[in-house]
Amino acid sequence: STIGKRSWIFLILSGLATGASWLCYYKALQLGEASKVVPIDKLSVVITLVLAFVFLHEQFTAKSIMGCILIGAGTLLMVI
Repeated sequence: STIGKRSWIFLILSGLATGASWLCYYKALQLGEASKVVPIDKLSVVITLVLAFVFLHEQFTAKSIMGCILIGAGTLLMVI
């Protein structure tokens, strides 16, 4: 029921970062083709998995590695 001051700061920063990312996403859609912008946005899943492995020391499973490969390959195919 009570949220600490530090948690509030992180919640607010997270909200600001999310809002900024959506503004950048819509600006990219205005400037470029959706068929090239959207696949690049989907790479955020791969980036998240890599950052979780590097900084949070999470374990990669066969399923997550395969998912990274498929998302990366699909993005590359759509951008080409």
